[in-house]
Amino acid sequence: MPKGHRPKHGSWQFYPRKRAKRIYPRIRSWAKKPEVKILGFAGYKVGMTHCIVQDIKSTSITKNTEIAWPTTIIECPPLNVFSLRFYKKAGYGSTIIKDVIADKFDKELKRKINLPKKKEIKQEFPTNFDDVRILVHANPKLTTIGKKKPEVIELALSGNKDEKLNFAKNLLGKEIRLSDTFKQGEFVDIHAVTTGKGVQGVVKRFGVNLKSHKSEKRRRAAGNSGPTTPRKVHWKLPQQGQLGFFSRTQYNNLIVAINPDKPENMTKEGFRSYGVIKNDFVLVRGSIPGPKKRFIQLTHALRKSKPDTQFEVRFIKK
Repeated sequence: MPKGHRPKHGSWQFYPRKRAKRIYPRIRSWAKKPEVKILGFAGYKVGMTHCIVQDIKSTSITKNTEIAWPTTIIECPPLNVFSLRFYKKAGYGSTIIKDVIADKFDKELKRKINLPKKKEIKQEFPTNFDDVRILVHANPKLTTIGKKKPEVIELALSGNKDEKLNFAKNLLGKEIRLSDTFKQGEFVDIHAVTTGKGVQGVVKRFGVNLKSHKSEKRRRAAGNSGPTTPRKVHWKLPQQGQLGFFSRTQYNNLIVAINPDKPENMTKEGFRSYGVIKNDFVLVRGSIPGPKKRFIQLTHALRKSKPDTQFEVRFIKK
């Protein structure tokens, strides 16, 4: 049979290919917005479906026609703001100088962190700081994934430090919702940990072709380990190792809809391997990393992109 075209995969851009330290990644870069607002949100991956949209863009070749888009559903229960974190610029980055905790917080939060006693809480805000961010925790108990221990993440704010402080003070101890952060037609970046596949060989991990049936020793391995001299193996030689469970960022994902009208079977039967959607949810075009029930973080697009609102959602398939 003729040999099919199967290029190698496994980009060296992500190296070393090692497991993530925790189930949700840390975000190091945030977008810049002119107005004061929260720059991210979080939710749980429900699964994939497709929706029918009508293209109303005047210059499109599919103008006024209906198109099927693959979409991913992310359930986003409200987040609770339980602390403000203040930063001061140092020689190599920023350092945390103080955390101001709310006087009221959810009892489920003690499953994740050690909470101080109410008598010990003193809401004294520092004056000599360069940045302030909010600490929020998720509410998995409001979903049907069978989990109570919340995730704790840090969300950045846009604006100058005085505007951030006044805005953050009003959020302390309150809930924030998905509609307060994102709108339909915006582009978002997805931060998640991919599906873990354990230790795999070079054929599945890097796309190395199978050797001939008359080859010596192993068949599902690289042809050789390099020259005799120098007596060492080059780090770029494909070898077996961890595949999946990597921290990855997917840029510029279109928000198709936020809280659209739910189909009848979406609320009655639920989704396979997930359950029933009981909170706010968002439809994102295309696929995103991670299995079902994976904690997903959404942030405003870091790369420049114009909102795309020239479409109308006509039908959503469960």
